[in-house]
Amino acid sequence: MQINDKTGIANYQAHSNRYTSMTYNRAGKSGVLLPAISLGLWHNFGFIDNIQNGREVLRTAFDLGITHFDLANNYGPPYGSAEENFGTIYKKDFQSYRDELFIASKAGYDMWPGPYGNMGSRKYLIASLDQSLKRMGLDYVDIFYHHRPDPDTPLEETMGALADIVRQGKALYVGISNYQPEETKEAARLLKEMNVPFILHQARYSIFDKWVENGLLDTLDEAGVGCIACSPLAQGMLTNKYVHGIPEDSRAAKNFTYLETTQVQENLEKIKGLAKIADERGQKLSQMAIAWLLKRPTVSSVLIGASSSQQLKENVAALDNLAFSPEEIIKINKFS
Repeated sequence: MQINDKTGIANYQAHSNRYTSMTYNRAGKSGVLLPAISLGLWHNFGFIDNIQNGREVLRTAFDLGITHFDLANNYGPPYGSAEENFGTIYKKDFQSYRDELFIASKAGYDMWPGPYGNMGSRKYLIASLDQSLKRMGLDYVDIFYHHRPDPDTPLEETMGALADIVRQGKALYVGISNYQPEETKEAARLLKEMNVPFILHQARYSIFDKWVENGLLDTLDEAGVGCIACSPLAQGMLTNKYVHGIPEDSRAAKNFTYLETTQVQENLEKIKGLAKIADERGQKLSQMAIAWLLKRPTVSSVLIGASSSQQLKENVAALDNLAFSPEEIIKINKFS
């Protein structure tokens, strides 16, 4: 008896040579190797998005050797929906590959109403991870981050909660995000005293946003912690999309995103200059921006988003040319 399914969506079987072309870098001084490019589910995986498109992006990512999928409790929109959609796709396509995946979640920003759904208390962090695991259908995450520092909660409480999460088997490793150098140094000290594997700091880092170079990267080197760079394309500004202005369907033209029209306009000449350098290198601007980050040994991985499989493949092609001449670095710095 035949079924009349015309969708063309076949059962997923990962590509047999998925590990042959991806570059893997060590996360600090840990035993973990991360793909040089990781996939973030901040955008494009919420309930407002097409889940089948997200499914194709995740399949493509794994076939390209991307083993690290990065989520957080409030990714969507709405909050929690990226984890829920990921859980649906994971159950259909990736459950048998669980031990080949390195899955992250985070908590630290607002997630639910009231005094216990935000910041860095023990109650919030442990409850949030329990919710995340349920949404994703997982027994544990590979790494759990505190998403931002909490000035009103003792760091000992926040780091103690991360330590207990590891001891409970709900996460294998811990990380922090958006912490300043001194906060990072103290967090590393506390976690080391508790014998907790602290391996990654996730931070904004791009040609247009170099704040991590003012002490944070040095702090991470001293602590043996890797940096995973998020927003590497500066919310899309470091792409060829804006070289000729602001398209109507672009992120900058939409009101509910984190990129304002004025930001693009203020940086337009820089974008054009950088795009010219990338073209001379035989790359798109996005590819050069990713490659530029990976020249720093402290950067274990670059975390990208993707709205399509084609865009993902295009960005992974950045790995085809990671070398920069001193002259190119000088030129790039002039536009950063």
